[in-house]
Amino acid sequence: MSEPRTTRTSTLTPPNGVTATESGTAAPPSAAAAPARQGLLARLGIPHPLRWGFLGVLVFMTGDGIESNFIAPHIAGTLGSGGSDSAAMVIGLYGVAVLVASYAAGVLSELWGPRRVMTVGAVLWVVFQVAFLAALSTGSVGLIALTYFLRGLGFPLFAFSFLCWVNHTVARERNATAVGWFYVVFTGGLPTLGSLIAIGSIPAFGGGQRGETGSMALSLLFVAAGWAIVRFGVHEPTGLGRIAPRSLSAARVLASGIEVCVKRPKVLLAVLIRLVNTAPEFGMFVIMPTVIGTELGWGQSKWLTMTVIVYAGNILFNAFFGALGDRIGWIRTVKWFGIAASAVGLLAWWYVPHLVPAGSEWGFWLATAAGTVFGIMLAGFTPMGAIVPAFAGEDRRGAAMAMYATAAGGATFLGNAVVSAVLPWGGAAGVVWTFVGLYVVAFVVLSFLKVPERAVAAGH
Repeated sequence: MSEPRTTRTSTLTPPNGVTATESGTAAPPSAAAAPARQGLLARLGIPHPLRWGFLGVLVFMTGDGIESNFIAPHIAGTLGSGGSDSAAMVIGLYGVAVLVASYAAGVLSELWGPRRVMTVGAVLWVVFQVAFLAALSTGSVGLIALTYFLRGLGFPLFAFSFLCWVNHTVARERNATAVGWFYVVFTGGLPTLGSLIAIGSIPAFGGGQRGETGSMALSLLFVAAGWAIVRFGVHEPTGLGRIAPRSLSAARVLASGIEVCVKRPKVLLAVLIRLVNTAPEFGMFVIMPTVIGTELGWGQSKWLTMTVIVYAGNILFNAFFGALGDRIGWIRTVKWFGIAASAVGLLAWWYVPHLVPAGSEWGFWLATAAGTVFGIMLAGFTPMGAIVPAFAGEDRRGAAMAMYATAAGGATFLGNAVVSAVLPWGGAAGVVWTFVGLYVVAFVVLSFLKVPERAVAAGH
């Protein structure tokens, strides 16, 4: 959606030997671009001008992820009797905030530039994390819900604005690979490194509720450091100011994501598939801490260890499946690895822990291996970050990325919503089978989609 400008040019050099400008036109390669083309990170698919941004997102999301696997029981424990229902409500509202902010990340990046939106997200996160911790000490459900809702606006504005920056910068034939690296650092922080830090920080701060509170305070340092790395380390010009054409009004840009879904229905279908993608991940964050830690007797530390290992597998394969999608086709990769194999892996993660002896050491490791299958195959959805804008075309790329970001953040909302709707009558197993059913629907829908030939030669 960017207008032609001759004064702001990205230094990223795609494989065809020309330098991509912000407007998508081509210019002769410069001498300054040559090192980026020859660098190891660039050869791996990480855009050289954005390399520090990837590190910043990793550090920021590590801070955000510290609480990811204990926040629900922590809120419930703080509120005492009847706290579980209140905690579910608080986390449900948090999911709504993530959904709203994910859309805002896309459209505001077009209006203000991704770096400015990332700063807004970081400020919101820090301010309302402090307010949330203070609210917990009051025991007020309303205050806890309000502050956690407002804090929920923070991480999508930060992370998904950077994803928009990546999508506007990278050459189209390397798009899925670059998106894969984004999810390496995103998942690397939330929940993987975050949970790993929680394993050590909770006992270091005294264990129990006190240790969890200390760990959440510690997360402020990681979030602030992640923002600083991006703010002072990334100077790629595309993301420093408005990307949308000046001819478009602010209202038109803000509504552009909805407009592109109406005018190009395939974008909407692809967005819905992305919405289903990680919904089970966030649903499992709600149901599995109690199942693994309490009902099956492995404890909180073992559950956090399981989370680290499961999503470490996801980290290792995000970039792989991005590159695989660029090679064998985006649709094919998502269909068979992202959807079909993830459904099988999710069932394995649920049933294997129930089939082995509860609390046994070997049973824990077998259950963790089953969960890791799900974590790895979840990475098969990586090419969706290239598929969604491909259906929109170059003129509506920014609008499509706004909807993609909405779906990526909306998975948090959908995962929590499924748990809230199904758990009371279907139990935890019913929740898992509901997610499998959503994967089946996504598989059928994707079977009717084909990426336009003009988008990328491999994208079919």
